[in-house]
Amino acid sequence: MKEKKGLVEAIKQKGKNLEAEMSFFDHLEILRWHLLRSAVAIIAFTILAFAFYDFIFDVIIMGPKKPDFWTYKAMCKIGEYFNLGPDFCIKEIPGKIINTELAGQFTLQLNSSLLTGIVLGFPYLLWEIWRFVKPALHENERASASGFVFYATVLFIIGVSFGYFLVAPLSVNFLSNYTVSTVIENTITVDSYLSTVATLTLGTGVVFELPIIIYILSKLGIMTPEFMREKRRYAIVLILVIAAIVTPTPDILTMLTVSFPLFMLYELSIGVSKKVQKKKQKEEQEFYSN
Repeated sequence: MKEKKGLVEAIKQKGKNLEAEMSFFDHLEILRWHLLRSAVAIIAFTILAFAFYDFIFDVIIMGPKKPDFWTYKAMCKIGEYFNLGPDFCIKEIPGKIINTELAGQFTLQLNSSLLTGIVLGFPYLLWEIWRFVKPALHENERASASGFVFYATVLFIIGVSFGYFLVAPLSVNFLSNYTVSTVIENTITVDSYLSTVATLTLGTGVVFELPIIIYILSKLGIMTPEFMREKRRYAIVLILVIAAIVTPTPDILTMLTVSFPLFMLYELSIGVSKKVQKKKQKEEQEFYSN
């Protein structure tokens, strides 16, 4: 009798394991389709960028290398208005960009078109991720996270714009003018230039997702506003170091121009974490009072 019960329990347990395993693979299949649709969208934008590559390369990619770039002209006007001296106005970006590979210009067009496709398709990727995660959330969690795609997209666009119009041009100018000896002439490969501009632009876009990341970590109980306030001085030092590296001159005003948005972003993340913590404490109080 005991053997029969043991056999029945084993069959039931086996059935539960198979059900859980099927559920896991079902979720993988659903995730695969979400990622596949995202990939199709990115490929579509990549093809579009490939078709209009002359504008993308001449105006967008090579923009930070030209002295008439919007950022440099704005700096000249600001420097003239506040009498900041001639160093603040950038009128020349030294260094010759060259290609050293036989297929270098073709791969340049492919790589830069793909990067453009990723930037343009990023909001749709976020929407597909939200569609995958949404069914697993409770009703109150769905309501609190309903603006995930909108806020994440806005922060990404702001971050990419900040990186492209401020961090990238200042970095290109600094690195192009930096020399250890007049004997060495700067000739920059096009791959090196593209990777630098793309890394700074996309990297800043990802960094500006910090409030969203802090929101998720706070929801999971991993991050708290107390911890972020405690580590604020280390964050300030890190932000100032980054700003000092990318600014073209040792002028304090330029460094603060770069670092101020990063300070605001960190403080915004503390506010997000604090709001999540208060909501969790309120829900716990209501649960225990009932």
